[in-house]
Amino acid sequence: MKPAAFDLTLATSLDQALAALAGEGAKPVSGGCSLGPMLNLRLARPAALVDLRRVGELRTLTRGTDFLEIGAGWTHAEIEDGVVPDVTAGLMRRVAHGIAYRAVRNRGTIGGSLAHADPAADWISTLSVLDARLVIRSKAGTRESAMGDFMIAAYTTTLQPDEVLAAVRVPVLSAGAKVGYHKLCRKTGEFAQAIGAVVVDGARGFARVVAGAVEAPPLVLPGASEALGAGDAAGALAKAEEEIEAALAGHPEAFRAIHKVAVARAFSDAGIA
Repeated sequence: MKPAAFDLTLATSLDQALAALAGEGAKPVSGGCSLGPMLNLRLARPAALVDLRRVGELRTLTRGTDFLEIGAGWTHAEIEDGVVPDVTAGLMRRVAHGIAYRAVRNRGTIGGSLAHADPAADWISTLSVLDARLVIRSKAGTRESAMGDFMIAAYTTTLQPDEVLAAVRVPVLSAGAKVGYHKLCRKTGEFAQAIGAVVVDGARGFARVVAGAVEAPPLVLPGASEALGAGDAAGALAKAEEEIEAALAGHPEAFRAIHKVAVARAFSDAGIA
C-alpha cells in the first residue's frame, strides 16, 4: 500500500517546524523508521508532515557541569560510532549498537524513538535507568520533563501536537560507575521481549534498576534500587524479582519470568551479581 496524500514541510529551523505543527492534523517526522510503515499501511493518516531532518537546532551537543544535552536529531548510528560523546560509562554506545539493523540506525533518531514511545524500544528503558531529562519546545517556550513523567502508556506521551522533543539531558556518570543492560529477543534486530537495565554510581550516590518492554512505561524498581545503592547486590536482585512479580501480576508466568531473567543478566553484565 501507499500512504494517503499529505502536505509536506521541509523545515530548516525549529521555529519553522513549530509554526507548521500548529496546523491542524500536522505530525513531525525525523528518521521515519516507525512512522513510514504506519503511513504505508494507512494506520496513520496525518494531514501534513513536518520533516525535521534539516533542523540544525536538533543536532546540538551541549556539555553542562553534570550532564550532556544531546539534540533529538542525532541518529542511533552516530551514538554507536562515538560521534556523540558517551558520558554514561559506555552504556548508550552499547545500547545504540544493539538497535535493529545498521540501515535503521543510520536513519532512526534518539528523539524519534522516544516520541514514538514503543515500550519495547531501547531508549525508553535506557534513559529511564539513567534518570535523563527531556527538553521539549513549542511556540509558547521550553519545558523540561523527567523520563518517568514523559511516557504515559504504550505509544502515548505527554507531548502535545504543537510540541517537539528537542533534546535529551543525560547525566554524566563517574569513572567508577557500573552499568548493565540486557534484552531478550528472538533474533538480532527485533524489538525486545524483555529488558533489564541497571546503573550504580557511588560517587554520585545514584542507583537504579529498571525492567523494560513491559507493554507499558518501564518499571523503575524502587526497592531494588535502594538496596543496590546501599551496596546489597544480592538483596537488590531478590527485591527486583519480588517487585517484578507484583507489578506484572496480571501477566502470564512466562512473561514475569523473562523480565526477571533480563534484570538478573543486567546485574551480571554490570559485574555486580
